[in-house]
Amino acid sequence: MQTTHTQLLVLGGGPGGYVAAIRAGQLGIRTTLIEAQALGGTCLNIGCIPSKALIHAANEYAHAKALASAGGSHLGLRIAQASLDLAQTIAWKDGIVQQLTGGVAALLKRQQVEVIQGWGQIVDGKTVDVQDGHGQVTHRIHCDHLLLATGSVPVEIPALPFDGKRIVSSTEALSPREVPKRLVVLGGGYIGLELGTVYRKLGAQVHIVEAADRILPGYDGELTGPVQTQLARLGVVLHLGYQAIAAENAGDDQAHLRVHLRQAGHAQAETMTLEADQVLVAAGRRPRTDGMRLESLHLTMQGQAVQVDTQCRTSMRNVWAIGDITGDPMLAHRAMAQGEMVAEIISGKNRRFAPAQIPAVCFTDPEIVSVGLSPAAASAAGHATLTAQFPFAANGRAMTLQDSQGFVRVVARRNDHRILGWQAVGRQVAELATAFSQSLEMGAYLEDVAHTIHAHPTLGEAVQEAAQRALGQALHI
Repeated sequence: MQTTHTQLLVLGGGPGGYVAAIRAGQLGIRTTLIEAQALGGTCLNIGCIPSKALIHAANEYAHAKALASAGGSHLGLRIAQASLDLAQTIAWKDGIVQQLTGGVAALLKRQQVEVIQGWGQIVDGKTVDVQDGHGQVTHRIHCDHLLLATGSVPVEIPALPFDGKRIVSSTEALSPREVPKRLVVLGGGYIGLELGTVYRKLGAQVHIVEAADRILPGYDGELTGPVQTQLARLGVVLHLGYQAIAAENAGDDQAHLRVHLRQAGHAQAETMTLEADQVLVAAGRRPRTDGMRLESLHLTMQGQAVQVDTQCRTSMRNVWAIGDITGDPMLAHRAMAQGEMVAEIISGKNRRFAPAQIPAVCFTDPEIVSVGLSPAAASAAGHATLTAQFPFAANGRAMTLQDSQGFVRVVARRNDHRILGWQAVGRQVAELATAFSQSLEMGAYLEDVAHTIHAHPTLGEAVQEAAQRALGQALHI
């Protein structure tokens, strides 16, 4: 067993962990990173990046199929037949992942971060053992600072445990060998909707089951309405207000399942049954706190998450935690910002994690982005507000993209016009998140955005027009 000492020991090589390690290296902090699987964590390997790649591929295939079945389009495009080589699609997706994870490895090497492959096992707040795949301890690392960045794992439904084939998590769903004929998705949040839409566009019959009375229950109905309309157009069947209670083999057929549903909150209600070749459980994620002897530290917890302060300090001195292990919102960009901050604090800089906002994006069809307060949240916080929408139906760029559904919405304080929040739904609106976030972080007012010259023709003009409309100065509606 090799014994070494480092200033900063990072447990987990996901977006939070590797960013913390890179920044620490830049600041001259001797850093070691332990990762059991591939660098990049869930986001790069089995989450954000591969899911967006499959979304793009599915959109392209669905468009090609539509052209072929219609004999062409009014743009003058013609295609005789659309076909899908799924293996090639997955290989293309994997190539993107490998390129990005390889880039992360190169960045860590450049900053002289030592990367150790293996499973970290906490001995105490300053000591971690590293086990190989056979459970043998290969390294013992002593550290001045320990950073927990182990991420999260999919939530498993006890009645429908994962088997990796018929009942799968998003991990398996992102690398299919074939498209199932009938897919049941358990969960109408962003993961379930994104992947459910992908599989529908690839040819599966898709049923989505959600216990709440609407999809994406964390967003308001104005934003989710266009998404629900598009799901209906695609032929995705929604079962709202239901939850899965069991699954069983369909008779003697070991390849097919019957999934039994019941109205959520009604234990005595009659059940309904869905036939499925595969079930995707997308019931959320939970902090990854098991399997590393975290309990030996006796940290203060907040539910399943590690509790931290505004500097990401835990209840034990010089033990830090960032990202999904600290609970919601479980977003890669939050973890990255926290990781960078922790490295700078350790180097002696004065930092704290107090963002004006953290953007949230759903890569559904159409996309949804929300930054800051919604109208309801602003009212609940006691603000008298001005709220205005600008529809993409009045935006020239949206028309040239052949998709003018959706809108941009701004929420501002009535008394001084300080912007409190932005929301949008529509094609490619994820790219507007940067403008939304920056305006809130800089404390912008409606006049700041309304009087900024926006490039024409762009979707971003709808941002300016929403601010103008809130001021009663709308020009194009």
